[in-house]
Amino acid sequence: MASRYNFGVYHWRRRVRSIAAALVAAVLGVAVRRRTNDARVRLAAAGATFGAAVYTVRVLRRLLSPPPWALERAKYDALAVRLPLADADLVLDVGCGTGRSLVGLAPSVSPDADVIGFDVFDDRIILGNGPALARRNGSRAGLAVTPVAGDAAALPFADDSIPLVTACRVLHDLEAPAADRTLREIRRVCEPDGTLGVLELPLTPDGVSRHPEPYWTDRVTAAGFRIESLERLERDTGAPYLVIVATPRIGNDG
Repeated sequence: MASRYNFGVYHWRRRVRSIAAALVAAVLGVAVRRRTNDARVRLAAAGATFGAAVYTVRVLRRLLSPPPWALERAKYDALAVRLPLADADLVLDVGCGTGRSLVGLAPSVSPDADVIGFDVFDDRIILGNGPALARRNGSRAGLAVTPVAGDAAALPFADDSIPLVTACRVLHDLEAPAADRTLREIRRVCEPDGTLGVLELPLTPDGVSRHPEPYWTDRVTAAGFRIESLERLERDTGAPYLVIVATPRIGNDG
């Protein structure tokens, strides 16, 4: 069951600060109401208290969105069905975080494959983001995950050594130059007959105004890959996803 997993709480520091500020406003509103007999001031204080309470509830809901235990499998299935996961003896997931993408892809991964979960493992964005959680979530999904910490723009792997690389919802979080370096590094470590699978929100890095589909296909192509397929995966709720599958270009192969 999905409740077996803990994928951490996203943007937890910013949201906890917002909740703390709202609670302070609510307490001040209550204190003002108790200390004054002025009807207008009391009404204003009551309104401020009510507004702070409503805001706190909204932030709490966002704090648990997505829920730490939830897995939206459809998007990972859409990527997995287009990748030779069952044939790969080594899989590298760049930007694995707490392991949500690893768990999502797990049903399609060969049980004999070695799986590397690579991430900077920064818990300032995701509460609990660390190698231990990625390993535990992967294990509960049937994967023996080896977490490796580092910078995706300088992957610590040999040239042409990885048959299959995935990058799920990570590239848009990087600044544009870092995203380009990461894609070039993925191309460097990817085997000549290997495969890259990208799952992205229809977003681009800060400062980029281009439409996401051509932007990301151009960036993947510029890194030395040939686009094999591009799909826009619509969802009942929320933004759609882009599913990109690419293979390394060899020599002058276009």
